[in-house]
Amino acid sequence: MSALAAELEALHGAAAPASATARLRGLLVSALRHGAAELEKPRSGYGAPVEVAIASGEHALLAATPAAAMLRADPEAAGERTWLLVAATVAALVDLAEPAPPAGPADLALRAGDLDGFLLLALPARPLDPVELGELAPLAFEDHAGALDRLRARATAAPARLLEGPELREPIGAGHPLLIAEAVARLGGRPEDPRSVEDHEEAVLALLQPEGGRAVRPHEDPDPARRVARRILQRLDGMGKWGGYHTDFAHLARGFAGNERALAQEVGEALLVAGLLAEKPSVGQRHVFLNPRRAAEIRRLIDDGSLPPGMRLPAE
Repeated sequence: MSALAAELEALHGAAAPASATARLRGLLVSALRHGAAELEKPRSGYGAPVEVAIASGEHALLAATPAAAMLRADPEAAGERTWLLVAATVAALVDLAEPAPPAGPADLALRAGDLDGFLLLALPARPLDPVELGELAPLAFEDHAGALDRLRARATAAPARLLEGPELREPIGAGHPLLIAEAVARLGGRPEDPRSVEDHEEAVLALLQPEGGRAVRPHEDPDPARRVARRILQRLDGMGKWGGYHTDFAHLARGFAGNERALAQEVGEALLVAGLLAEKPSVGQRHVFLNPRRAAEIRRLIDDGSLPPGMRLPAE
């Protein structure tokens, strides 16, 4: 048992007295530092599990994670295993809060903050009493994080005052992976499982469509290769594939038919060569994601078909 878990157990978990807040905060930050260091290793948490703290405030559930706080603005701030741990935490908050399925992007309510450099998550919810939180939070987290590859992690119920204080704001970007994770979880999926995310892709894309529809219409581009490129990038952008989530290269042809399927594979290679897509090696597969450092060029290509200087697309 970690020092944080042992101290919280001795102090009745989420019902710990206010007088213990300063000491518990120090132990929490130490636990998060340990977790961040573990997540840099090939196997994480096998000496001592990576820890997440979950608390129930007056209006929201809160979760402190070992991911960097800058993840709110930069999806590339988290490695793959760190991101999947965060996605599992989002799913656990959704399970505990039991929000209704969202009807549109305005219904997504996840917020993020900076807790001593670490990512703090918040989701509106009714208050849970300390006993209920102590029983349900570890189970909800284990249900999602328990099967993550090469990772042992656990959640600990903590008093709300331990996590309250930082300013909470929306993740930056309509397709931020944090919002995708919330959407997938609230639609009944498992955001920590890439296959479940893929299964819910159409529903998430429809959910995140702004009211009235977006003016950008890549489908109408008269140039076949450019049309395919814009559609691929628009779909990846809509699903938050900026580094937190990524996709099998073979899936770039999804949604295309006939000759366009082969063209989509060629266009995918051209997007990689141009640096608009980046590649993440995976066992037996090629996984790709949008290059955050080329976000402005990607958005210009999606919006009006402007190719970056020197980029060449295949002929039809």
